[in-house]
Amino acid sequence: MRRILIILVLIAGVGAAYWWFTKPKPIAVALVEVGRGKVEASVANTRAGSVEACLRTRLSPISGGRIAYLGIKKGDHVKKGQVLLRLWNDDQQAQSNLAQTQVASSQKRIAEACAIADNAEREAGRMAELRAKGFISKSGEEKSRYEAQSRRAACDAARADVKQAQARVKLTKVEQDRTLLVAPFDGIVADIVGELGEYTTPSPPGVATPPAIDLIDDSCLYIEAPMDEVDAPKIHIGQPARVSLDALPGKALPGHVKRVAPYVVAVEKQARTVDIEVSLDNSDDTKQLLVGYSADVEVVLDSRDNVLRVPTSTLMESNKVLLYQPETKKLEERAIKAGITNWEYTEVLDGLKQGDRIVASLEREGVKAGVAVTPEKTEANPKSIKAK
Repeated sequence: MRRILIILVLIAGVGAAYWWFTKPKPIAVALVEVGRGKVEASVANTRAGSVEACLRTRLSPISGGRIAYLGIKKGDHVKKGQVLLRLWNDDQQAQSNLAQTQVASSQKRIAEACAIADNAEREAGRMAELRAKGFISKSGEEKSRYEAQSRRAACDAARADVKQAQARVKLTKVEQDRTLLVAPFDGIVADIVGELGEYTTPSPPGVATPPAIDLIDDSCLYIEAPMDEVDAPKIHIGQPARVSLDALPGKALPGHVKRVAPYVVAVEKQARTVDIEVSLDNSDDTKQLLVGYSADVEVVLDSRDNVLRVPTSTLMESNKVLLYQPETKKLEERAIKAGITNWEYTEVLDGLKQGDRIVASLEREGVKAGVAVTPEKTEANPKSIKAK
């Protein structure tokens, strides 16, 4: 009997050892504690936006010609009314000089013709007096009167010649202005197409010819970004927004929506977007920007403080989470009722309470409801969130 008892004990020991070494080991998981804090509902652009200038113009001369004057270079600051470029216009300047000479000549003829007209009118007046006294015939008085009228007509014609010559001067000025490019506002020269002595021409209809000068006003900047057509109805003028730029990593610039385009842009059939414009709230922030910077925009649709929340990355399909049960050290699948959400946090309306711990490492193999786990680390839920 003793021998049988020893054998049974050995068999039980071997079985226990086999069970011990072959039983499933608890899976190490990272847990996060359910807490309270701020949650924001937001939407972001589908493709990269960009920093734009409130004023930007691409200038080309009205007529074609050879560049005779180029008084600027890329990056120059220019003033409103400054001549940027002038085409060869010596022939027009010669016509202008001729027209001005004709004005001076016509004005001199006015003095001569009108003086003769005044004298003829005075003579006609004397002839009329003599006719009244019977000293001269009626035909003599009429002749002097017709002579005065003829001289006055010559005076008026001389005045008309002056106006015509002055109009010709204005015409030559207009023709010369067609060969000039003048800055319509204070700004920076972003680009120049053409060099001194080269021939430039305006863009004909339907032909995309690069402008001669690209001028931007960097004193007023805004951010333009394309938003998905599905999100567009949620966006309204005045809503707060955050702008992030690759050139300023780690910084979120506060702003607000100033315009929502009233039409959809179809870049592709599958990519339909609505452009929005965002102004920065802090004028000093615009000093850090350059026109053309790529930018991302997040429009805040709703914001709630001190609500129960979980990291959005802990949610599974159908808004379910894996809840850690400390008594059994196993995971339980729990469905929650979600409120507003963004990519970082989701509001919990029902299904969890403050202090519960849920799985944050869903990507690990074997992590599912019912398995035994070993908590790696419990992270406190911060009280505030800076959404990106």
